Amino acid sequence: MSIEMKTVCVTGASGFIASWLVKFLLQRGYTVKASVRDPDDPKKTQHLMALDGAKERLHLMKANLLEEGSFDSLVEGCVGVFHTASPFYHAVKDPQAELIDPALKGTLNVLRSCAKTPTVKRVVLTSSIAAVSYDDKPRTPQMVIDETWWSDPEYCTRVKKWYVLSKTLAEDAAWKFVKEKGIDMVAINPPMVIGPLLQPTLNTSCAAILNLVNGSETYPNSTYGWVNVKDVANAHILAFENPEANGRYLMVERVAHYSEIVNIMRQLYPTYQLPEKCADDKPFPAKYNVSKEKALSLGLKFAPVEQGLKETVESLKEKNYFTPITI
Repeated sequence: MSIEMKTVCVTGASGFIASWLVKFLLQRGYTVKASVRDPDDPKKTQHLMALDGAKERLHLMKANLLEEGSFDSLVEGCVGVFHTASPFYHAVKDPQAELIDPALKGTLNVLRSCAKTPTVKRVVLTSSIAAVSYDDKPRTPQMVIDETWWSDPEYCTRVKKWYVLSKTLAEDAAWKFVKEKGIDMVAINPPMVIGPLLQPTLNTSCAAILNLVNGSETYPNSTYGWVNVKDVANAHILAFENPEANGRYLMVERVAHYSEIVNIMRQLYPTYQLPEKCADDKPFPAKYNVSKEKALSLGLKFAPVEQGLKETVESLKEKNYFTPITI
């Protein structure tokens, strides 16, 4: 591959998944043009510029998800575009402005820039299991969720799952746009992403693990898919580099209720004070299965959840997010 053929861009580069993606792309010899909201904010840039190869091959640029055309210069000259930028948090006052617009309009703004840029061979979209598995259907242990499933926007609106709605609308709009414009796109759909943090700020999924080791008396009554951030970052690159890659890829190493997550952590950290009871006395949501077949076809090997939990806790400890409360 020539130098030009190895230039790619990553949107939202300071985020949890994106930081690992930038690290792995640099390791593989790519030149990376990366967008951050504020290139002058060391919290957004310092950990990226400290990566091996960053001084020579990482170019940070400012771009705004809501500003049409602001990704034109980022995408220019790139053979691959990794669109990871999309807000993920739960405490929202204005879902439209805080989550839906940045996800939906931001994705379309990035894709419009790609449509103007003939060098772009493939777009890899960071979507989410949120766009796949939320609807009225009751979950059962016999159920296998796969890439053909879609979350129901009406259901998401009714139960006020605003983040889920934002990812569903954004991915759906992306597929319609690339079909119309003839852009080659692949989507990566991870669930709860855990593992070591490169960035200095706390992301939502790692905050959930921090809560368990930081004195919480209860754990949430929720069942989720879980995966290691390094596997998700690697999947993006495998999906870009493999000419056969197409459609969506679900990235779930394991589906587990929080009670199981706490039990694993109790085995890993027997002296830590961990929550003993569930946040409510409702029945636990049923377990279900998520197909790994397509993800494994990329050549991906999933790290076990146990490893991801240990890496998360050690990383949070190292970054002084908590001091273990022991029993």
